[in-house]
Amino acid sequence: MAKDAPPRWDRGMQQRLVRGEAAALGELYDRFASLVHSQAHRMLDDEDAADLVTREVFAQIWENPEAYDPRQGSMRSWVARLTHRHAVQRLRRAATASYAEEHGEGGAPDPEELERRVRSATSAARADFIVSSMPASLRQALELAYIQRRDYRQTAADLGVTEDEARRRLRLGLQLLSTAGTRPLDGPPPPGPGRAR
Repeated sequence: MAKDAPPRWDRGMQQRLVRGEAAALGELYDRFASLVHSQAHRMLDDEDAADLVTREVFAQIWENPEAYDPRQGSMRSWVARLTHRHAVQRLRRAATASYAEEHGEGGAPDPEELERRVRSATSAARADFIVSSMPASLRQALELAYIQRRDYRQTAADLGVTEDEARRRLRLGLQLLSTAGTRPLDGPPPPGPGRAR
């Protein structure tokens, strides 16, 4: 695939959406719906709310496709930003409604606590996005080390690679995750001498 293929696809998709091609919206939905839903679910921890955010995001895209600016990044990143914005709005509305239910109508939730929840949800969603976007070889190594709690020797054996290659994959995966500003998968380092250095 040519290096400029994704931006060309992005511009072409936007043009089709601006023309009102329903098939383009269907294609965009097929391509990005799982990203939108999983990001919203990670932020909101609510299946129904994630479904609503997914519908809202694609409705906004359909109603306002000219809002996408290819100079600002890929369509995938634009869709992720829209998802984040809608999920944060829903998180804030839910916190306000919950506070009103508990304390009556005359007040608002603690703004610091609300912002902490928004930052935490945003950071977790960003880490999920990074993990889902990284090459499968790095993602598999991280999943073995941090979810299945395998050390680097066990990870190497499971992946059928050398121990040096397993350490390299873990190190690269951790470097990518560090851009999310969170600890990998919100957990402690893997056991044994296999920690990436």
